[in-house]
Amino acid sequence: MSHETAIAKGIIDEAMKHGSVKEISLEIGQLAHVPGHELIECLERMIDWKINHEERKAMVKCKCGFEGPPTILDRGHDFFMIECPKCKAVPELTDGTEIKILNVVID
Repeated sequence: MSHETAIAKGIIDEAMKHGSVKEISLEIGQLAHVPGHELIECLERMIDWKINHEERKAMVKCKCGFEGPPTILDRGHDFFMIECPKCKAVPELTDGTEIKILNVVID
């Protein structure tokens, strides 16, 4: 089972706890374990629900004092390379890695 399939199955299972689902809204972190477009494509292959989604930007805090979006140098499954846009050091990631179910609409 691919990584995005496992995550999609978890989302589907969680949503179905609420009843017969017809629509779901997700928030997908810019640096979540799987790229958002790949997760949405996987979900669309597995279910026929309406899928709404929004991306949550990655945010960092750096020792140099910078707080804000990082420079993303590389991105893939389960990895990313980021740096502080101000000093080029590796900052602390503070937001933008989670996948959240925001809303489930049932029949």
